[in-house]
Amino acid sequence: MKFKIRKAAGERDADLVAPLFDSYRQFYGKPGDLVLARDFLRKRLTTGESVILLAEGESSEALGFAQLYPSFTSVEARRLWILNDLYVAAAARRRGVGRALMEAARQHAVETGAARLTLETMAENRGAWALYESLGYVWQGDSVKFYALELDK
Repeated sequence: MKFKIRKAAGERDADLVAPLFDSYRQFYGKPGDLVLARDFLRKRLTTGESVILLAEGESSEALGFAQLYPSFTSVEARRLWILNDLYVAAAARRRGVGRALMEAARQHAVETGAARLTLETMAENRGAWALYESLGYVWQGDSVKFYALELDK
């Protein structure tokens, strides 16, 4: 399968990624809402709040995406990137698209002088674990505890 990875930009790319982003959200139990998906991505791109890496097939179809959010490590006084979203269309899975998106994310982090690239995934998402570990990601185990405070319940 031939594809290329590039940074998404503008409304056209938000529209191209939106169906995949909607499927990604559904994977995590959210109801489908293509308008919400498109509007969310448009805002992230137009405000520069995220970097979206897009895998495009030969016919310019969206095969997958990765979305990175900027953050910082106060202890190291440096930037870091959070690889928050990674999704590959079912028809493009096991063809190197996810690995290529992950490598593009790593390269972006290096180019921007980041101290690290972090990610988290649900414990049930075992399919992703092997990919992450094969790329050098180290599971933090009990060295950290992840907490969340839901604000709109």
